[in-house]
Amino acid sequence: MRAFLLAGGFATRLWPLTEKRAKPLLPLAGKPLIDHVLEQLPADLPVTVSVNVAFQESFAHWKAQSKHANAEILVEQSRKDTEKLGALGAVAQWITQQRITDDVLLLTGDNYFGFSIQNFLQQYTPGTPLIAAFDIKDPKQAQGFGTIVPDGDGKHVAAFEEKPAHPQSSLVSTGLSVLPAIHLPIVEEYARQKPDNVGGIFEEFLRKGIPVEFRAYTEPWFDIGSFEAYLEATRILVGNRVHLGHGAACEKTTAEGPVVLGNHSVVRNATLRNVIMFEHCTVEDCVLTDCILDDHCVLKGIDLSRQMLREGTILERK
Repeated sequence: MRAFLLAGGFATRLWPLTEKRAKPLLPLAGKPLIDHVLEQLPADLPVTVSVNVAFQESFAHWKAQSKHANAEILVEQSRKDTEKLGALGAVAQWITQQRITDDVLLLTGDNYFGFSIQNFLQQYTPGTPLIAAFDIKDPKQAQGFGTIVPDGDGKHVAAFEEKPAHPQSSLVSTGLSVLPAIHLPIVEEYARQKPDNVGGIFEEFLRKGIPVEFRAYTEPWFDIGSFEAYLEATRILVGNRVHLGHGAACEKTTAEGPVVLGNHSVVRNATLRNVIMFEHCTVEDCVLTDCILDDHCVLKGIDLSRQMLREGTILERK
């Protein structure tokens, strides 16, 4: 088996945090989101991380500091959304160019998987496509995902709908699946028609009469696609406490909900509610609620709510 991790998006909904970094490199509870994913994979599983050329340098920096020796970086030559191959197109190009003949573990790099990926792999029936699923309980929210209509046996997929207007189920794909080697030619063929529709490959399998299985998990799962999702994932993982990175300090400060201080960030005389700070930030005499601060931000005497601040932002009340 080979693993292919999609990390080539531009994540414009999280700008300015993703202006200079890919979403999988955003820190989550003290380490990059991509590390949460790769740490779950078998140590001997080869991993290809598909990135775009705009973020090539930041991924190279991550790789230089990474413990994941089996991860290789594959650079797609795109600098904006209109130049992208599409998620499934990137998978298909890799399959074709690398002549992949193994089963493929397909992962999306902007998801947090609180369940065991190795347990998921143990559920795989050779030759049968497999999807990891999560019940988000809300059919309206399911409109933004690929939804799974389960068969009566609770194991097979009766239908798969990519971002349906009227979901028949609140069971959604988590962005983790296995594509069997025997069906990779179908992936290549379908990608030529619909390179952006990575979930649509399961609709295509079913259309061709190929059984598709799923396994539903109840442990936390997050698609870090928005400001709200990022804060919610942090709340679940960190809880009602302060998480301090290396060299970080929180002095004479009231903290409520999750508060994360990246490496060498310092807070003094402040009130923080649901706040994430990246590295080398300084906050003094501030009240911050539901805020995310990129690297090297300096805030003094400021009250802010529901803000994402660009790297190097300086706000000081005179």
